Amino acid sequence: MNAHLQEAPQPPVLFEQREGAHGRVGIATLNASATLNGLSLEMAQLLDAQLRRWADDPAVAMVWLQGAGEKAFCAGGDLHGLYRGMREHQARARWSGDEFADPRGNVHAEAFFETEYRLDYRIHTYPKPLLCWGHGIVMGGGIGLMAGASHRVVSERSRLAFPEITVGLYPDVGGSWLLARVPERAGLFLALTGAPLNASDAIHAGLADHHLPEARRAEALDAAVAAAWSGDAARDRATLTALLQGLAEPAPAGPLQLHAATVAAICAGDSLEDIVARIEAIDTDDAWLQTACKTLAAGAPGSARLGFELQRRAASLSLADTFRLEYWVSLHCAAHGDFAEGIRALLIDKDRTPRWNPATLAQATAHWARSFFHDPDPARPHPLADLGAATEPRA
Repeated sequence: MNAHLQEAPQPPVLFEQREGAHGRVGIATLNASATLNGLSLEMAQLLDAQLRRWADDPAVAMVWLQGAGEKAFCAGGDLHGLYRGMREHQARARWSGDEFADPRGNVHAEAFFETEYRLDYRIHTYPKPLLCWGHGIVMGGGIGLMAGASHRVVSERSRLAFPEITVGLYPDVGGSWLLARVPERAGLFLALTGAPLNASDAIHAGLADHHLPEARRAEALDAAVAAAWSGDAARDRATLTALLQGLAEPAPAGPLQLHAATVAAICAGDSLEDIVARIEAIDTDDAWLQTACKTLAAGAPGSARLGFELQRRAASLSLADTFRLEYWVSLHCAAHGDFAEGIRALLIDKDRTPRWNPATLAQATAHWARSFFHDPDPARPHPLADLGAATEPRA
């Protein structure tokens, strides 16, 4: 073999099937460990297509979703790709300043958000048991993939967070719906501060189900392959639950639970300004609370407002309607929000000095946020109009 020939690059998502006595297990592995398995448009397209094939294949009893490498299941969406798309779009169509400007025309963002949200919703409504092994970093788009799985596993190294306020976005991927349902309004605190959750806190927040040591991952997969699958979805989910409960271990309470009373008091009431003021007034030696306060102070005021307004709306919406709402908000963020500036400061120029606009919460009013909820052409079918047509997620 020619020593100068290089092996062909591996695809960004790997698929395999393991044959058991009572059915196959389809295994999908996010395979971009160099970027902490950040979800690109191509990865979302590949994974969505394979999940559809496995759903239609009677020989496949369950699906196992995981990430390559030791550090992360998925650290979020492909911010570099989104940044390139935003810059190209902004160069072609300068925003006029109209508060109801049309956010369409960013071909990459439109394709990315539609594909990602459709994939996330498919996982929420998947007809077969779907286990997500959320090891290491699970942030933003990673939570979008994990949250809808019928069985969500975290390990001793899992760290879940919605840190979008640091890049001028908001907790999307259904995060508005998910966080609105965290006990005692703690989801609002998580959106405003990007505060991370350990395994126990993730389970407490309703974002995970089982804590298994990372060392038992292979054992759990072997047990899944050997399980007595029936082909009945409800029975098979119960079989997988029993299997995981037999391997699970207790996890120590995390800071969200330890500070539950403090967080609940902070997030009481209906005034974002008051809630932010209470977070800013935190006086403590606790590192988790200190970091939360600093993250909010450095984050985009517009993101704080959008996260707040979206959770208020999502509390009474179906998940499908939440994804439809988030689609337009995300496109507006990409067109004339702080998203590009946040990525520039964090990942492109790396100066970590974003110039947020609006620069203060006093400027990021509820009136200012109205434009982000605007559908530029409500007479046309929504790109995600078919979500929820047949089913809503399991309770």
